[in-house]
Amino acid sequence: MPPPETVQLLLREIESKDYVTAAHTWRVVLYTRALAEFFGLDRDAIARLSIAAALHDIGKVETPDAILRKAGPLTPDEFEIIKAHPGAGHARLLALGETDPLVLDLVRHHHERLDGLGYPDGLAGDAIPAPARYFSVVDSFDALTSLRPYRRSIGPEAERNAIRELRDGVGSRYCAECVEAFARLHERGEISWIGEHYNDRCVLPPFVGEGSARSARRAERPA
Repeated sequence: MPPPETVQLLLREIESKDYVTAAHTWRVVLYTRALAEFFGLDRDAIARLSIAAALHDIGKVETPDAILRKAGPLTPDEFEIIKAHPGAGHARLLALGETDPLVLDLVRHHHERLDGLGYPDGLAGDAIPAPARYFSVVDSFDALTSLRPYRRSIGPEAERNAIRELRDGVGSRYCAECVEAFARLHERGEISWIGEHYNDRCVLPPFVGEGSARSARRAERPA
């Protein structure tokens, strides 16, 4: 795993680039830890998965702001630029000397799909490394339940809709075992606090510094 100081520097880079991406990052870390504990993984595996989840979008620091923060639909060309971020993040970590395959695989392959229609490598089924296959459920759930420029309403109904969408995607996009495990955590009420307390309206979440607080306050201002 990368040393803690390297992880902190990379996370600060994400925070300074885009507050929404930073908030998303910390939620998926918490969702990932909850799922890993559900499956009974040991402390070392949970720690490695937490690092991988925290760094999964590090490639987005190279994405132009106009695309990353665009309120409307992306053009095909813009989407191709977005699709470059897993590979960019993977390359960045390799350049920093990262060797943990769990971290590298999750960062590179978290947008692959079981049917082979994902990116960047079009892997399918069990060819997708397990950490990435499972994390894609976490990542998608958060994307479906958090504030975005194109979505201003979140809450319990959005979460229920997200669970339905994940179940609809079993076999084509998502691993059935992971979807059902995550759905069980949701139905038990064990993860709802994450979206409630670490939401995109937070002015100063407990995990960020003053620089990100300024970004958050800017995000709160009316357009």
